[in-house]
Amino acid sequence: MLDHLKSIAGVALAAVMLLSPSALAGEVRPWSADGFAAAQAAGAPIVIHVTAPWCPTCRAQKPTVEGLAADPDHPDLTVFDVDFDTQKDVLRKFGVRQQSTLIAYRGATEVARTVGVTRPEAIAELFAATR
Repeated sequence: MLDHLKSIAGVALAAVMLLSPSALAGEVRPWSADGFAAAQAAGAPIVIHVTAPWCPTCRAQKPTVEGLAADPDHPDLTVFDVDFDTQKDVLRKFGVRQQSTLIAYRGATEVARTVGVTRPEAIAELFAATR
């Protein structure tokens, strides 16, 4: 019986993680207009990372972005990954002209933006602006 209850609890937790806009906080998620809108409506801290698989600057940013996303100091943070090559509509929406762009939001308000920055301290400052 206890094993059955644990299984039910595991399924319920998985369902909540799929449905909740902030359930995957601490992870970098693919861009989702609905997820972004829900995070903004909740007043959540958000970072958008515009990347390209061929971009060396994006690759240099990635470990810092992932580390900060998983940092307990950012428990409600949602990071959205936007593909520079395939998501041109999203680039237009945010006025992005270059890969390796990071945009920070506190709810519906843009609070910081960088392009081509790889220094971990500078990226951490952008993440801190979401608080």
